[in-house]
Amino acid sequence: MERALKLAARGLYTTTPNPRVGCVLVKDGVVVGEGWHERAGEGHAEVRALALARGAAQGATAYVTLEPCTHHGRTPPCVQALIASRVARVVSAMKDPNPLVAGKGVEALQAAGIVAETGLLEAQARELNVGFIARMTRGRPWVRVKIAASLDGRTALASGRSQWITGEAARRDGHRWRARACAVLTGIGTVRDDDPQLNVRDVETPRQPVRIVVDGRLETPLQARVMGPGTLIATVSADAVRAAALREHGAELIVVPGTADRVDLAALMHELGRRHYNEVHVEAGRTLNGALLAAGLADELLIYFAPLALGDTARGMFALPALEALDGARRFRMREVRRIGEDVRLIARMAED
Repeated sequence: MERALKLAARGLYTTTPNPRVGCVLVKDGVVVGEGWHERAGEGHAEVRALALARGAAQGATAYVTLEPCTHHGRTPPCVQALIASRVARVVSAMKDPNPLVAGKGVEALQAAGIVAETGLLEAQARELNVGFIARMTRGRPWVRVKIAASLDGRTALASGRSQWITGEAARRDGHRWRARACAVLTGIGTVRDDDPQLNVRDVETPRQPVRIVVDGRLETPLQARVMGPGTLIATVSADAVRAAALREHGAELIVVPGTADRVDLAALMHELGRRHYNEVHVEAGRTLNGALLAAGLADELLIYFAPLALGDTARGMFALPALEALDGARRFRMREVRRIGEDVRLIARMAED
């Protein structure tokens, strides 16, 4: 199963909106076939492994990182392929959270006389597909908020300038997290202050994530570097003239519910879930970061701390209402602390998750 998980991780940047899945076929202690799902519309991990194994699959055990599918999508069900190959046993790391499968794969295998088990290295398998699981179980993506900050928790000078707080190694690592996401999201303030590109440049990837700007009043400059094909602008504005100009420059507009000039972020996330986005990578300023946190939409924090101090006049990480007591603070679970070049990367998740 460890080998299957490593194979599944090869699809980290490519499988969206499908899950990352790996499969290893073992017979008499020997690997006779293996495969992984690379991209939607192409063969699933089990089919690739069976193609490599051919007749040797008969009587083998299949180790799969996700319960084999039973429904017809862009490709035929993997369960049928496993049954036809006459494998003796299928071990899945976890059940498929997709309601179209959700235990039906195991039931179909057992009905065909194949031993079917789940739960081996489940925690690792869930981490690999945290976004897919989130979308399938709650209808919205996994939201990861990336922040580059000083040791005193400041993300930009008072003027808004923030390039560059962290070093090259941390920025390159940040691009790896961008690459695995379905979309990179920012706010209009960051577009105005930093004019970011929000694409993947420092690592090789065959796919660029969608770029999303939260812009309630349609203030995105037409010449902003984030503009172009593959860019979405989420807004509440009904300004037809401005909307037409942005569309002429390649952007797609998403009009979502909101109040005054503020986008309803929960509604936006459900719309992104409807569009089959698994992971959303946020690179924004304190206003949008704080709004996501306050709305309970920030699942994970990815923070790079640089060895410098910017002082109290510099901007912070989150714009949040003042607290009167510490018991009202948002709490997180620390998951990882690692040095990246001269900086330190911290990963934390909301404590109630």
